[in-house]
Amino acid sequence: MAIFRARFSDSFLSSSPVWRNWVVRGVFTIIMVSMFCFIVSRGPTWLMALVFAIQFKCFHEIINIGLAVYRMYDFPWFRVLSWYFLVTSNYFIFGESLIDYWAILLRKDNFLHFLITYHRLISFALYCVGFVWFVLSLKKGYYMRQFSLFAWTHITLLLIVCQSFFIIQNIFQGTIWFLVPVAMIICCDVMSYMFGFFFGRTPLIKLSPKKTWEGFIGGAVSTVVFGVLLSYFLYNRPSFVCPVEDYYIDNTNCTIPSSFQLRQYELPRPLSWMFKILKRDPHVYIVPFVGHSIVMALFASLLGPFGGFFASGFKRAFKIKDFGDVIPGHGGLMDRFDCQLLMGTFVSVYIHTFIRLVTDIFPELVTSLSDQIIHTTV
Repeated sequence: MAIFRARFSDSFLSSSPVWRNWVVRGVFTIIMVSMFCFIVSRGPTWLMALVFAIQFKCFHEIINIGLAVYRMYDFPWFRVLSWYFLVTSNYFIFGESLIDYWAILLRKDNFLHFLITYHRLISFALYCVGFVWFVLSLKKGYYMRQFSLFAWTHITLLLIVCQSFFIIQNIFQGTIWFLVPVAMIICCDVMSYMFGFFFGRTPLIKLSPKKTWEGFIGGAVSTVVFGVLLSYFLYNRPSFVCPVEDYYIDNTNCTIPSSFQLRQYELPRPLSWMFKILKRDPHVYIVPFVGHSIVMALFASLLGPFGGFFASGFKRAFKIKDFGDVIPGHGGLMDRFDCQLLMGTFVSVYIHTFIRLVTDIFPELVTSLSDQIIHTTV
């Protein structure tokens, strides 16, 4: 074993930097995917905790860049103020979600009932505290830097917290609405890298010189195929398709939403006439979610990469290679989740525009029934 390790180490170190990076990147990709699969198996609560953890780390990476750019090391309280605004934003945005979905559970407790009733007032008061804190911290000679970093913090909150909110909304609709889009982005990222590494010849965009048309097209085709297969694998599993109705119990006894039930569609008239003449069934049978997955896969493969291009432009603007170094071979978490944020927002918009799930009426039922339950118990 020692001889094998020594030979492997020698061959690894003697290989070209490109291949060394390929191996390191591949190993840590497998590790991250394995950890993600474990968290998925633990249910929606773990997934929400994962979203929060990633959000905090991405915020940390971007704020650190801002502090370095504006040379604010002499103002240690400014870092604390940025984190204060992050906590305040999360309290407001995610508090609204919890109230919508778990109002009955939360209103059973008198203290939580108070927080629900005055949630927006408390949120605004917390923000005012941060706003006054910022004004009192202004120092002559640093006004421009301080206001620039104040704006930096709020734009980061808009990009990170708001899009994290959309992602968690997707989890509430059913784990499948989170898992499939995330897996599509991972597939697109991996396959684009693989096709580009082995077959890439034609540059795609100047912002990312290593990106090629071969990788872009190969990743797109692979993502559509992968998305359809994964959708077929998951659509009939209640633990993935049922909306989240409790924060600690997986919902597996729901009425399966129509998007995940096999439906009959009639073929267009010329084809249907032909099938009738041949005495064949002029219908096709398909699960609607598979069609939705094709739309999501097209977005993930065609528009999703522009989240990465945006991040590349940002890094070039400030002359940095990566957002961080937490993942060997990959950089920071923001380097890996730039496309995920854009994808999560698209899926949330898509659901609320084209999909009508059981959870669309669930918050309304909660609101109308909670008062009755409370009055009955009193």
